[in-house]
Amino acid sequence: MKQLLEFIPIILFFIAYKLYDIYIATAVVIVATIIQVAISWMLYKKVEKMQWVTLGLIVVMGGATIYLRDENFIKWKLTIIEWLFGIVFLASQFIGQQPLVQRMMGANLELPDHIWRRLNMIWAGFFITVGSVNLYVMHAFDTDDWVTFKTFIVPGFMLVFIIIQMIFLYRYIPDAGTEMEED
Repeated sequence: MKQLLEFIPIILFFIAYKLYDIYIATAVVIVATIIQVAISWMLYKKVEKMQWVTLGLIVVMGGATIYLRDENFIKWKLTIIEWLFGIVFLASQFIGQQPLVQRMMGANLELPDHIWRRLNMIWAGFFITVGSVNLYVMHAFDTDDWVTFKTFIVPGFMLVFIIIQMIFLYRYIPDAGTEMEED
C-alpha cells in the first residue's frame, strides 16, 4: 500500500501532462504530493524524512515552474532528489555505526560488513547516476520524452536495479529448508 501511494503523484502528473501541459501537471503533482503526505500521516502516524524533503522540493521547484513559467525547475527536481539520496547513502559510509542500506535492511538480512558497505556504495552510485542521466535527458530531448523518462524509465531503472541487487544478495540468504531441518 505504501509503495502504491508513492506512485500516485507520478501517475497523476503523467495524466495531467498528456491532457493539458507541463504547468497543469506540475500543479497536479504538487497537490497530489501534499495529499500523499497527509494520507501517509493519517494511516501511519509518521512521515519519512525523505517524504518531507520530496514535498519541500516539489513545492519549491514546482512553484518556481508555475510562477516563472519555466519547466526546467520541475525537471531539475528529479536530479536534486536523486543526488540527495546518493549523497545520503555516500555520507552514511562515514557517519554512524552502519551504512544506510544496512540500517534499512539489516533487520531482515545478515551480511558481512564489507558487503553492506559495497551494497551501500552501489546504491549511492545508482542514485547519482540516475540524477545525471536525468540531466542528459532534460537537455537532449523534448519535454514529452522527459515526462516519459521520468514516469516510466526511472521506475524501470529502479526495478531492474532491485532485481539485480536481489540476485547479488541471494547467495547470502540462508536456505529456509536447511533451517527447518536443524529444528
